[in-house]
Amino acid sequence: MPIGPITMIAIYITVWWTVLFAVLPIGMAQQDQSPPTDGAQWGAPADPKLKKKFITTTWVSVIVWAGIMLTIWTGWLPLPRLG
Repeated sequence: MPIGPITMIAIYITVWWTVLFAVLPIGMAQQDQSPPTDGAQWGAPADPKLKKKFITTTWVSVIVWAGIMLTIWTGWLPLPRLG
């Protein structure tokens, strides 16, 4: 493998955060525009379903990360030697 385990973990973390920001807006409906009375923010969703979004982010990230690792391992994306 042309990269080490720390680099592989760093790539996974980067992919996970990128996928998280793509998944967060999914399923959010436009709420009524009445002013909040409980101190909440105007744009805050009533039920963000974060646990479901984190699980979705994790399995989508595994698929994307595996594709990136396969691309690097097969040589389709050659990495320069730094040492």
